[in-house]
Amino acid sequence: MSAIERFLLTYSNDKDKASRIAQDTAKALETNHTTLIEVVQSLGEYINQEDATKRAGAVQYLSHIMGCLPPNFLSRQQVRLLCQFLCDRIEDGGALQGLKNLETMGRYNQEMAILTFRAILAHFQDLQARPQLQRLQILDIISTLMSKHRGTLRDLGSESIVGITDLVSGEKDPRNLMVVFSILKVIMVEWDISEYAEKLFDSVFCYFPITFRPPPNDPYGITAQDLKDRLRECISASGYFAPYAFPQLLDKLDSTSPSVKKDVLQAIAACASSYSQTAVSNYSVTIWDSLKFEILNVQEEGLAVEALKALQAIAIRLGRGLESTDPKTPLANYLRPILDECNQQLEEPQHKQAKPAGQILSALGVASPIAFFLIIKAVLPPLLTLYQGADSIAKQRALLEVLVQLLDSAIAIYGSPTMPAPETSIANPLVPFKDRLFELNSQALMSTAAEEVSFRVVALRALLRLCLLGKYLEENEIGMVVQYLDEIVLCSDPTGRDDLRKEAIGALVEISRAKPNLVMDITFPAFMARLPDSCPTDRREYLITLEGLAQLSVDKFVSDTLIRRLLNRLDVVLGNDGSSAYPQAILSTLQYVLAQRDLQLDPELQGYFESIVVGLITRTVLAAAGGTPTTALNDESTMEILARLTTMIVRNLDEHKQKSLALQCYSLFVQETLFSPVPFRQHTPRTERATMILSTAVIAGVVRTAALQFTDAEDGSTQNLLAELVRLALAEDFAPIRQTILRQIGLIINKFMPPQEMHYATDILSHIIGSLTGNITVSENAIRIVFWMSKAMLLRLTNTEEVLKRLLSLLSDSACGSPSARGFNLLLAPDETLTKENGATIRLLAKQKVFNVCVPTIAAEFRNVNTSIKPNYLIALSGILKYMQPAVVLQEIDVLLPLLLQSLDLENPDVKAATIQTLMVITQESPKAVEGHISSLVTRLLNAASNRIINPPEVRLNALKCLRIFPRRIKDSNLLPHKTAVTSSLMTVLDDPKRIVRKEAVECRAAWFNMDEPQSE
Repeated sequence: MSAIERFLLTYSNDKDKASRIAQDTAKALETNHTTLIEVVQSLGEYINQEDATKRAGAVQYLSHIMGCLPPNFLSRQQVRLLCQFLCDRIEDGGALQGLKNLETMGRYNQEMAILTFRAILAHFQDLQARPQLQRLQILDIISTLMSKHRGTLRDLGSESIVGITDLVSGEKDPRNLMVVFSILKVIMVEWDISEYAEKLFDSVFCYFPITFRPPPNDPYGITAQDLKDRLRECISASGYFAPYAFPQLLDKLDSTSPSVKKDVLQAIAACASSYSQTAVSNYSVTIWDSLKFEILNVQEEGLAVEALKALQAIAIRLGRGLESTDPKTPLANYLRPILDECNQQLEEPQHKQAKPAGQILSALGVASPIAFFLIIKAVLPPLLTLYQGADSIAKQRALLEVLVQLLDSAIAIYGSPTMPAPETSIANPLVPFKDRLFELNSQALMSTAAEEVSFRVVALRALLRLCLLGKYLEENEIGMVVQYLDEIVLCSDPTGRDDLRKEAIGALVEISRAKPNLVMDITFPAFMARLPDSCPTDRREYLITLEGLAQLSVDKFVSDTLIRRLLNRLDVVLGNDGSSAYPQAILSTLQYVLAQRDLQLDPELQGYFESIVVGLITRTVLAAAGGTPTTALNDESTMEILARLTTMIVRNLDEHKQKSLALQCYSLFVQETLFSPVPFRQHTPRTERATMILSTAVIAGVVRTAALQFTDAEDGSTQNLLAELVRLALAEDFAPIRQTILRQIGLIINKFMPPQEMHYATDILSHIIGSLTGNITVSENAIRIVFWMSKAMLLRLTNTEEVLKRLLSLLSDSACGSPSARGFNLLLAPDETLTKENGATIRLLAKQKVFNVCVPTIAAEFRNVNTSIKPNYLIALSGILKYMQPAVVLQEIDVLLPLLLQSLDLENPDVKAATIQTLMVITQESPKAVEGHISSLVTRLLNAASNRIINPPEVRLNALKCLRIFPRRIKDSNLLPHKTAVTSSLMTVLDDPKRIVRKEAVECRAAWFNMDEPQSE
């Protein structure tokens, strides 16, 4: 049986096997075991049969063979003969694929491209009657010809233009249209279409606007936006389309559909950007007349933005290459009616159309230096006249807002110190108005009544832009503005509002980026002079000053100076007795400033280490040991801020330095003769025990490979140190010190203890838990240690199930069950020391593992335990759910919901708050799950919202938020029986003492009140 016969027998049933047969024939051709003539002759019996299926199969066989041959295997004559052969049989199945394969051959030339192209035009005039895949195949061939033989097809002139346009006419399939638009765009851009512009334009504009919506899970991934983008490229491809495009697009602007209007506006902008200046100029004023309504009478903000972009695109096109400010240029003719309209609108600055007029001026002003010049000359003089004659602050504010927009355009054109603009020969038209603008805005800012905050804010913004505008204000003038801003920041606002002060700080930050020397010379001395040398009674003044200094430290030079001056001021303050609040504020400011910097690459890092870490810690420790007088640094709250600073600096030091520090983590840079470290000492004074806060900071900051002080010198074992820390934690009764020791326990187990030593931690944990169960007297410190040790183990997924089972066993104990239940809140809570930044081990699946072990156990045991200890299980559950991802919670929704309902009956406000948060997530993500519990939920949530005696504002607020979700997510039929009860019960919440609760009650009641009634039959 011949190869062709075997191919025909298998092709319809097993295409892979048929393809292998063709591959074998191709290999035979390559190895000269057969010839192309013999292959073609073998087709003779089938190629001329009346049976279309057999003819198609024979051509498929030949096409498959060509697809398997190397690109240059066939001679030019063979390729030409095959091309002719396939073109003659182009309507037989497989011929198109054969031609596509031929196109990839190295010897496929221009003559063959024309032959193929004409064969397609001759045989597929009924293209739209063909199946979609065949149409796509034909379009792909034409697209390939356009790509590889573009010049050849272009030389065909009208034959290719008319032929392709007629061929693709009426195409509707999105996949095919993507190819059609690409082909037509090439013709529109590269062919001479002057005689066929209307025909080509009509061939694509008939698809405008695109209304295609892809089906769900569309495998081809073609979106409506893809089609819109391609179609827009076609419409804007040639200036010859202007007489057809602009009128028809403007007609469609009357559509009531926002989507259609948006497409029209984007198309106009695209056309304006690509058409010739002459074409755009002819329609520019007409377009303005149509588009101004969309901007001045804005109904949808998005459409106004698109209309502004279109107007701007026209101005950019008309200004391209323009060097003259002659009022007779196309750009000037375009702008003239626009500027007349805007000036007219600005005569009534309080009217709603004045603001859009300013937006128009701003959008057009950034188009080009010429456009900005023409706008300023036409608009600014009357605007200033209107300002001087305005009879109210409100009118002046509206006019200044327009000025701010114009100044934004000026910065875009002429640049700023931090954002240079392209050079231009057009002088800044604002220069003649400089003194007037500076004086006008200075008076508005500094001479207006303090109550007119919004007006002063606008004036401040205008002054800021004047300062930032490139080569505009002199250095001394910017310095005056800086003085104004300093005065605003430092002087208290009698209105009690911070709006102006925040704007002033933001303006100083902007100026410091451009002119850091002015901030250093003017602002820093003014601010530092306001910082007292001792703690004043009024905290507000120094807090405002420190906040301003912190935000000004964006420039490295400014930041370096600020850090030095704050450390000097801190030194002075610590020398004077007084409250610790002021030193704490200075340290917090230093922490904020350092957090903004990349300390690892900071050349000043070693200096910060010496002055802050070594200097301040040494001072603190010596005072704690009695060697020097105590200061505010010895206050535990101050130490905690210093500890955060220490950790931040230490973790950015090089590894060698960190390992050296780890060996001093308890001696804290002080000789043993002056201070004995706290571990392994008895009866240590509280002042010395407090230094453990600083030890924790060092331990948190050093690398995990470092050997800590008091670990085994030979093998680095942490066993003895861990046992000592547990002893200290058990005995400690002062909360801040106890908390820091517990953190050290967590850090050592999680970060420093190698896997082979983890059994030591497990043994200590087992011993403490054993001492707790069945004991009448409960050590809360022991319970805290248990949960901190467990937290450290769970985060690194060590002995997870064993640890969790032991913790859960504590819940049923009558004595330690309640404090243990509260401990579950600690397990997954974030902590500032146990973080990845500090080198702690935090496994991604730790939370899910805790959930998967605890929730089923809690649910199972809850049903069988004594009623008196059931709350323990609910409190423990809320502590776990509080930090769980919604997707994890929803997996066990059926188990959790009954428990959550009972948690709402507990008086513990933390449990209620966590429970309601979980219920909100469940209602949002899985409303069907709560439909069977609506009655119980509504009753409990109403009680939580209305009972002010036992429920704090957070619980009442969250209960109302959860209730408000119901009408949006749950079927009305399930809610309607409770509508009356909810709306009437919420009346009592409307007089809640907290405004935020009252506001939520109004919105919640409205949501239930407006719920749709069922339709009558």
